Amino acid sequence: MSLSILSIGGTNLEQLEIVHMYLFGGVKFLHLLLLLMFIDIITGIFKAAKNHNLWSRKSLFGYARKLLVLLMIIVANIMDQILNLEGALVFSTVLFYIVNEGLSIIENMAELDVLVPANLAEKLKVINSDKSTISTEIKEELIGTEVNNELKKDVK
Repeated sequence: MSLSILSIGGTNLEQLEIVHMYLFGGVKFLHLLLLLMFIDIITGIFKAAKNHNLWSRKSLFGYARKLLVLLMIIVANIMDQILNLEGALVFSTVLFYIVNEGLSIIENMAELDVLVPANLAEKLKVINSDKSTISTEIKEELIGTEVNNELKKDVK
């Protein structure tokens, strides 16, 4: 039986394969990223339960972020195909998110009192203690509060 006539429940599997190739192509390490996302969700739930901070709305936003990551990979794959970069853009995008998920898992494990390398735990504490976000930095840059403070210091 050929793939072109194979269908399940009225869905042509050949068309599904074309959609899959267009959206994800031969994305390397996508399964690893999905596994790390799942582990991050599980460790995040344990961390939230331990801290008595388990909110359905907060977790919903976390799940939405995971879906947006997959959307970014789809966009990177489409751009990669259009620009004929032979997988370089989508590969680097997936690697970025793999590192991001790995750091999140290590952070969750450290908060769950699981032994993590001391050097890495210290670096994560430094990252967490920096409360400035890109949006606050942009806001400060547009408003100019830091510039005003520096100018006041220079005048004195």
